[in-house]
Amino acid sequence: MREVPPGHPSKVEGMAEQANGTGTSTGPVRVDSWIWSVRLTKTRSQAGTACRAGHVQVNGERVKAAHQVKVGDEVRLRMDGRERIVKVVTLLRKRVGAPVAVEAYIDNSPPPPARADVLAAGVRDRGLGRPTKRDRREMERLRGLAESRRTAG
Repeated sequence: MREVPPGHPSKVEGMAEQANGTGTSTGPVRVDSWIWSVRLTKTRSQAGTACRAGHVQVNGERVKAAHQVKVGDEVRLRMDGRERIVKVVTLLRKRVGAPVAVEAYIDNSPPPPARADVLAAGVRDRGLGRPTKRDRREMERLRGLAESRRTAG
């Protein structure tokens, strides 16, 4: 294997990353790697999959996983039923702890929906089968749909 000569730019950059220990970078970083390293996704493959599916936008454009992000870019990620809107403050190549990751971006996301709103949708227990007419009317009453059906029909 060939040895990289001392003072080569790649060698110096690598040593700088090792010296500060945070994995921060001065050059551009892939968007899938950055999303994973700041803990917006659990795995790097989830970040790549989100990019391929078109759920990641940088400055309003849908991007591929290899797109380079820079400081100041706005990254939008749609995942698990909510949209995360973040502004890049620090470029990270390696995954870091949660306290460091939070400092790498400014979160402009809308607040997540309240748990009560999510659960109020009427979740049935698994294995109960199809709801009866009585069950259906009860669920509609809980959702507030009963009055609108009576006036429409």
